[in-house]
Amino acid sequence: MVARLHGLYRRDEERTDHCTTDDIVGVFHLVTIAAWLLLVASRLAGWNGPGIFNLAAFWLLAVCVVPMARTVARLLCKRSQAYEQNTVIVGAGDVGQLVARKLIKHPEYGANVVGFVDRFPKARRADLPERLSILGGPERLPEIIKCLDVEKVVITSSDESISAPLSLLHQLRPYGVQIDLVPSMFELIGPRVSIHSVEGLPLIGLPPTHRAATSRALKRAMDLVGASVALAVLAPVMAYIALRVSRDSPGPVLFRQTRLGTGMKEFTALKFRTMKVDTDSEAHREYIRRTMTSANGAADNGIYKLNQGSAVTKVGAWLRKTSLDEIPQLINVIRGDMSLVGPRPCIPYETENFEPHHLERFLMPQGITGLWQVTARANSTYREALDLDVAYVRDWSLGLDLRLLLRTPLQVLRQRVSTA
Repeated sequence: MVARLHGLYRRDEERTDHCTTDDIVGVFHLVTIAAWLLLVASRLAGWNGPGIFNLAAFWLLAVCVVPMARTVARLLCKRSQAYEQNTVIVGAGDVGQLVARKLIKHPEYGANVVGFVDRFPKARRADLPERLSILGGPERLPEIIKCLDVEKVVITSSDESISAPLSLLHQLRPYGVQIDLVPSMFELIGPRVSIHSVEGLPLIGLPPTHRAATSRALKRAMDLVGASVALAVLAPVMAYIALRVSRDSPGPVLFRQTRLGTGMKEFTALKFRTMKVDTDSEAHREYIRRTMTSANGAADNGIYKLNQGSAVTKVGAWLRKTSLDEIPQLINVIRGDMSLVGPRPCIPYETENFEPHHLERFLMPQGITGLWQVTARANSTYREALDLDVAYVRDWSLGLDLRLLLRTPLQVLRQRVSTA
């Protein structure tokens, strides 16, 4: 009952990107309440046990083991075909097709997109599979749900071809499908928004952009402690990598590059060298310009990442696949140039392609990992990566940083498996 009150059972069905790290607070409360109930019940019943130390040990183990068990359970469930939800997207405009691409690129979401519902669809994006077709107009949606066993409907209310979304919602209520709405200003809405009402009229409250001095100090303290511990633990690994890089190809072990930090202040970012010396950067500059638009599809391998295979060294390919090339950036964190979590530090010439709102990403320290690295990585265009960086800055909290840090190792592992 307590687990259900904390949403530990229903959120997997309601939220597409829900994961175990989102359960940690709920599990902490669940185990704490259960431990106290056990202690109080045993004392009221006159039962001499369990002891305080035994109960504390049980509480600590449960807080650690229950999330791990839930992670394993989720992995097993996601391998089952029953986990997938047949999904229909209402609206085949720019927003609807963007939603479809994101769902298809992330099979871990469990959404099997079967098609679009739209009366006046736009031309298909180049990065969408040809199997996705227009199933009909909105008036056929109830019939489509029955015929294709649809479990989820995504309504892109920003699409002008959908004339009566409210009427459509009333039609869908009897079918018991999960309904997701894409708001018209979805670029401004992040996970920390609050929903309140004025006489039944729902209002969406955006969090303030001003960060308290105590929050910034706590973030910096977390960076110093985390980076120091990580450097101490990873010192043997860094020595091994340095030896392999030096033997693999001529050139320095570390790659130094000018990046932009907080307030667009330049600093020298450190990474293990993964490419041959004197590699021309013009190819990367041109690639950034091309991927700022959704008209450009993914590469042949299905990801949005420049293929520089001829310039990448043998050891460099392994370092990139495992993200171990970024370990030296822990030194940048200790120096204060970067943070453990934040927007990806960009190269100065990349700002040539920025829109005005993209400059908000420089209000926070740039990070080794962040929202883009955890949720999208190479599955997003460069423009979408910038939007994710801005979303992180607008919705930043210490809790978000902790969740992203916990999710980063799993994302790296998943990325390595998918590219193997």
